[in-house]
Amino acid sequence: MAAARPVRLSSLVGRLLPAPRRNLAVRASDEPLPVVRIPRALQRQQEQRQSGRGSGRRPVVVRPGALLVWARRPEWRQPARLALSRWQCAPLASLGWKHRRARGDQFSIERVRQEAPALCNPSSQGSFAHLGLEPRVLRALEEAAPQVIRPTTVQSSTIPPILRGHHVVCAAETGSGKTLSYLLPLFQLLLSRPSLDSSTATAPRGLILVPSRELAEQVQAVARSLGKSLGLQVRQIEGGHGIRRIKLQLSRQRSADVLVATPGALWKALKSRLISLEHLSFMVLDEADTLLDESFLELVDYILEKTHIAEGPDELQDPFNPRAQLVLVGATFPEGVSQLLSKVPNPESLITITSSKLHCIMPHVRQTFMKLKGAEKVTELVQILKQHDKARKTGSSGTVLVFCNSSSTVNWLGYILDDHKIQHLRLQGQMPAAMRAGIFQCFQKGSQDILVCTDIASRGLDSTGVELVVNYDFPPTLQDYIHRAGRVGRVGSEVPGKVVSFVTHPWDVSLVQKIELAARRRRSLPGLASSVRDPLPQEA
Repeated sequence: MAAARPVRLSSLVGRLLPAPRRNLAVRASDEPLPVVRIPRALQRQQEQRQSGRGSGRRPVVVRPGALLVWARRPEWRQPARLALSRWQCAPLASLGWKHRRARGDQFSIERVRQEAPALCNPSSQGSFAHLGLEPRVLRALEEAAPQVIRPTTVQSSTIPPILRGHHVVCAAETGSGKTLSYLLPLFQLLLSRPSLDSSTATAPRGLILVPSRELAEQVQAVARSLGKSLGLQVRQIEGGHGIRRIKLQLSRQRSADVLVATPGALWKALKSRLISLEHLSFMVLDEADTLLDESFLELVDYILEKTHIAEGPDELQDPFNPRAQLVLVGATFPEGVSQLLSKVPNPESLITITSSKLHCIMPHVRQTFMKLKGAEKVTELVQILKQHDKARKTGSSGTVLVFCNSSSTVNWLGYILDDHKIQHLRLQGQMPAAMRAGIFQCFQKGSQDILVCTDIASRGLDSTGVELVVNYDFPPTLQDYIHRAGRVGRVGSEVPGKVVSFVTHPWDVSLVQKIELAARRRRSLPGLASSVRDPLPQEA
């Protein structure tokens, strides 16, 4: 029995061992087995799927608190307390907007401050008297604008160097009070210098050059209210008319201490020798970035050639040989400023003043971007305007500006709004001068709540009552977007501002991505690095 057991055990092992090899193919002893390699990315996807089957998709946790950027998808939202570095990768809600499936998506740059940055002036001493202004100028300011109590940051930085006789370049965000920053020292300097009679033609002592007729009317209204108390005459040359109309305007009142004009009208008057700049002692280029455009540059060069610009503050002291002090004001200075400033004889007398928020997204205005098809823009606009009309009837609300890129779009959109019985005003550059006159003033006074316009209403015009800006056509450049968005949230505005932009074309998406990236990183818009700090080119 003992000898039989090993035999049975060996037979059992022989039966079991060959069994697993029956299904294997016959191979040579030196042939390697096949190896199947799986890509790492596919392995990670498989692991994520397997790990997600049991627990489900993990929700994105958004911490409570104020948001800087709101988006429909929570993963694209950014808290206001989060600060991205310059080289840190920022998630963009508009990243896939060039695809057709992005239609209907939207995101907003939220309001993170309650008041305009121009009012946050910790370095200011609190009043205009500390800036060197005389009591009679302060009384005129109190009578003309009693709501202006303390200077803004731009005014505190600009008024003292102008009073000292320096050439000044003031680059600050829209709605920061730049008009008063040059008008107040202008009137004080004119009061301190004698008036010289000119028997040949109108010879103003102060000249304010602006790019549009509407802005000329606005500046003239502010300057006239200040000059009335000081005994200074303020005149305006209305653009859009022939030389006969200009001659008639100047013949009514030859004396003028301050002249407000557009480049085209002043060029005609200088060519016809109706105006002389021989007594000019103060010259302002308001909205200088627009005046540097190709459409105005040749005219501005001719006007500067007729002007005797002072080399420094010492030349301004001679009352019988007047020289002009130059002041440039603007909200954007992308390029070309150095070429114009090369006409200043002494660059050392030039002082550049820039605000910290220059070329930045305004932090106190909510800005919404909506990805739409071209055929959907009318429906969305009508819905927005009807909602605004309901809000106006139930409570206090401001006015609405609707911007288009062309005059034909303004007219066509006006017909659509007429069909929907939405009352509005229209303003575009191809209108005759008689038709354009007073349209924006009627809008400012509140006769109509909606103004459909082109970019002629985006430069420098005071719009403290505007609550909503709608970019029906997205602006073609970032400079235009800054000026359009600057119609809301201005110093003195009583209503919180909001901007809504319709994004349609791929080139619109490219600009929106630049705006979103600048907002997330809290930096200035790309491509708008101010050239006012560049060295001036030397003339041969």
